[in-house]
Amino acid sequence: MKNVPTAIQTESINSFQSIIRKSEKALAQMKEKGASTRLIEKRLQAFDIGLAVLETVWHEKPNSYSKEEMADARDVLAGLLPSIESMQIKAKPDSPQRTLLERRIASLELAVEAMDYF
Repeated sequence: MKNVPTAIQTESINSFQSIIRKSEKALAQMKEKGASTRLIEKRLQAFDIGLAVLETVWHEKPNSYSKEEMADARDVLAGLLPSIESMQIKAKPDSPQRTLLERRIASLELAVEAMDYF
């Protein structure tokens, strides 16, 4: 886990920060509309934990998440991978969307792998 190249680490952290920002915006819009927010809140928490775990492993930043919270987050992130992989397959080759999805998949896989160590 610590042998991951710095460029990949940076891309992964940026990917998590991006998905967190997008999820926060989606959550705010859903709350405005009065829609159910339970799923997006659960995913947002998983993204926060995934980012924290990567920063702990790579930058030795402490995090306050319990093993149970990390296990739940790991399950959520691992559960998202098939649908994101499906979207990536459908995206046009060399498109910005495909690149975004490839980076998102890589960052989620790294976070899931890191959570296996805790």
